[in-house]
Amino acid sequence: MTNMHGYNDFTLGGFNFRRDEYFAHITWSTLDGRPMSHTMDAGNFLRALMRDVAWGFFYGWVNFDDVIGTVNHYGTVDMYAGSFNGAMKDAGIDRMENFPTDDIRQLFEQMLADWTNAGFDPFAAPQETGSPYGPKHGDNMPAITRARELARRCVGLEGDLPLRTDERGAPVNRAFADVPQDTPEVHPEPGFENEVHAFNLFAFLSRSQVTWNPSFTSVVKNSFMCPTTEEHILPIIHGNDRVEWFFQMCDEIHWNCDHKETGEPLARVIMKAGDMAAMPAYCRHQGFSPKRSMLLVWENGNPDLVDDINSGKAPKVPVDFGA
Repeated sequence: MTNMHGYNDFTLGGFNFRRDEYFAHITWSTLDGRPMSHTMDAGNFLRALMRDVAWGFFYGWVNFDDVIGTVNHYGTVDMYAGSFNGAMKDAGIDRMENFPTDDIRQLFEQMLADWTNAGFDPFAAPQETGSPYGPKHGDNMPAITRARELARRCVGLEGDLPLRTDERGAPVNRAFADVPQDTPEVHPEPGFENEVHAFNLFAFLSRSQVTWNPSFTSVVKNSFMCPTTEEHILPIIHGNDRVEWFFQMCDEIHWNCDHKETGEPLARVIMKAGDMAAMPAYCRHQGFSPKRSMLLVWENGNPDLVDDINSGKAPKVPVDFGA
């Protein structure tokens, strides 16, 4: 149904979604029938929704803010309001429902397409895009349906992604104009010219058109190296269902870390170039990057890891130093 602002309203189980010129409104009923509502800035909501859709609901929790979000069960997804907010949970005004992944994904994709106006790119840094506000006007389907660049071999090898700007159509980002574009020297033995290769990861990332979007550049069994470029604020508060490692490759990011279940503050982490940190499986975190930076995220993609952590077979912390 189209409302007076030109946007469609959406329903997912017991949740209702409506947007106006400035805000996204989410409503639900408690178990005892009390009507509840929550309001988010429309731009912040769309940036979070974009990541949830693009990441396939990611590893564990995608908190849009401290009230609403999703939990990935890898086949089904929970939609919740207040379930991981200590005060709302204690007051009994929360709601959580589980949906088949395809059902919630399709509705989120429809909402993202309808609520994203022409000129606004929810994947871009605020300085690189237009306004998300105002009545319904057009759309930006190219931005919200970007196809991933899938590598079949090491980037730059014959038959895979080229690195040169003129071939990829990806200019160096304004914030990375000082990043060297040198190509590493490689001297393979005769006959191995198409087998041994190296590329400049910093140069490759300097052409990233999106922010806060980890992409695989190395996959060895369950070990995933996922570098990304970050600017402004991570649009979601990521709740871990496994340990996640961060290596700050340039500039800095400030992290707020809270308890995953209650939102209780745990730590403030400021990472500068060369720093490494790990987020334990019991925390959630949100990053703030004052300047566009490069971050390497290491993920353990073992599909059994969540069950192992929940059963106590695997630890929730990266290192146990003992007593």
